[in-house]
Amino acid sequence: MVMIYELCTQKRTLLRKKQENMTRQLIYTGVMMLLAVCTQRVAAQQELTLHNAEGKAMKVALRKALPVSADRVRYTGFKQETLILKAGSIRREGAKPLTCDIMLERDVPIKLRDGVTIYADVFRPTDGKPCPAILAWSPYGKEVGGQMLDDVPMRAGVPMNATSGLEKFEGPDPAYWVAHGYAIVNVDKRGAYMSEGNLLYWGHEDALDGCDVIEWIASRDWCTGKVGMSGNSWLTVSQWFIAAEKPKHLTAIAPWEGFCDHYRESGTRGGIPMPEFPEMIAETFSSAHGMLEDQPRMIVEKPFMCDYWEDKAARVENIDIPAYVVASYTNSVHTHGTFAGYRRMASKEKWLRVHDTQEWFDYYTPENVEDLRKFFDHYLKGIDNGWEKTPKVRLSVLNPGGKDIVGRPENEFPLARTEYHKLYLSATDSTLNDVLPKNTACNTYVSTSADNQITYRYRMDKPTEITGYMKLHLWVSAPDNDDMDLAVRVEKLSKDGKPLPDMTGNVIATTGMMRVSMRQTDPSKSTEAEPYYPFTTEQKLKPGEIVPVEIEIWPMGLLFDKGEILQLTVGAYQPAKADIPFGSAHITIPKEGYTYMPGQKVEMMTIGGNATECADKNEVVKSPATHNSGRHCIYTGGKYDSYLYVPVIPAKNK
Repeated sequence: MVMIYELCTQKRTLLRKKQENMTRQLIYTGVMMLLAVCTQRVAAQQELTLHNAEGKAMKVALRKALPVSADRVRYTGFKQETLILKAGSIRREGAKPLTCDIMLERDVPIKLRDGVTIYADVFRPTDGKPCPAILAWSPYGKEVGGQMLDDVPMRAGVPMNATSGLEKFEGPDPAYWVAHGYAIVNVDKRGAYMSEGNLLYWGHEDALDGCDVIEWIASRDWCTGKVGMSGNSWLTVSQWFIAAEKPKHLTAIAPWEGFCDHYRESGTRGGIPMPEFPEMIAETFSSAHGMLEDQPRMIVEKPFMCDYWEDKAARVENIDIPAYVVASYTNSVHTHGTFAGYRRMASKEKWLRVHDTQEWFDYYTPENVEDLRKFFDHYLKGIDNGWEKTPKVRLSVLNPGGKDIVGRPENEFPLARTEYHKLYLSATDSTLNDVLPKNTACNTYVSTSADNQITYRYRMDKPTEITGYMKLHLWVSAPDNDDMDLAVRVEKLSKDGKPLPDMTGNVIATTGMMRVSMRQTDPSKSTEAEPYYPFTTEQKLKPGEIVPVEIEIWPMGLLFDKGEILQLTVGAYQPAKADIPFGSAHITIPKEGYTYMPGQKVEMMTIGGNATECADKNEVVKSPATHNSGRHCIYTGGKYDSYLYVPVIPAKNK
């Protein structure tokens, strides 16, 4: 019995100790989890102080960026070396072979004004003669990197052999430009990859970094002192900001689709916070030394125009150097800003070309590359090649179901001969009319239902061109709520009312967005066709209140044949998921030597293959709830003069 008692006592003692250990372990685990959460919160709450052009300080949220070791960012490694890339060699299988020898200086350090060091790859001719340079400015990697055409279905139509693979994503191909006597400087901007500091989204301080680099380039003994900038999307937005600071040696720019006001054109269009696209992009960024400016969080936490967002609007009126601007009507992020940048810049020598395809496809199309070289040859090399005789505007007009007009010469945009027409909405028969209906009527939909939109149609009685800016003047109410988030769309339908998708299956349309509480316009900056919103205050709806709103619709060029239909859709805005699988493609390149001769046996490495890595899932910014609830009512006829304002283009006088 004593032995049994002792055994039981020992067992109870061991059990008690085990329970105490488990309790201590649980407490420890809990404390560590709490510390982790606190650390995450501290990380999420970390801030950076930036300054705008007037020197005013702004607090900016920071977040983690992916490490350079992450598969998704496809970092090729830090290696400071100078190489001669031989003519005929390739960077990767299927890429275009080099047509000449190229000198490559890798990971060249550049010290910025505050002592921060960033790194660049410099591609230049081997003849030793000074040459002009073209700068490509973005955080996407100096080559390869976290975003590539290989991640996009069918590479957006750009063949693998269209470029050498030496190019930065959305940037000029060094192989082409070096062969024509230019240097290409691909920079990892502040905070990107191995460059020091925190990674910034445009604004005054980022632009000053660009100015520092331009002056550094101009001071090199291999440079003539003339520097241009080229590239698409982020690389275009950077040009608006950097050129506005007027760096002494920036001689010409070529913005190829990109917004110039992040708040109004991308992050908070129509007053509706839209962090989806910026969040997708933010999750691809890598930094070895710093953190990332958390712009998606700023979109959600700063929904009104403020010092921060003013700093994210480029002062394009300051730009007075030659510019070759390329735009399209079909980019959901870039369309408005590209046209606005062209129109607002002070440059006397500026050209606009509006294409009818896709930005990457257009940028790397050989005849367009040649056209851009003619521009740069004229301004960076001083060649008298007749560039100044190029039409100031070369316009495309889209004709879904038919043949587009491409490259039509014009003198300006919008076109001076535009004749604006009002097409009045009729709720009684869902039509658009040349005359205001006498009787008032109302269409209603439930904003949270699947069928949360109304369409109105206008059948053309003759061939018609609609090119330029549209707006929708609309009388609305929200009987069950104090606000509304509206989305409108204008598109062309066939004579029998069917959609007319393009070759990729997409329907060509122009759009507008509006949070009704943000409807206040600035009369001093608005025109009859283009409302301008300050976005500084909100005006919530009162119960039963019916209000007019002016909804800006982005530029479009559409051709209609007789009998074809213009369709206007008005509905409840819903966030759209941005989901491009950046980082998914596997990229195989030589481990040493940078390029290799086709068929040569060299040691290779494969990078990439992950489109889901995220620096910290706790920092991912979700789309905020819309301001839609219950019914939306649209009023037409009588005192409710709801109308679509359309730019009709008469034929040119012969």
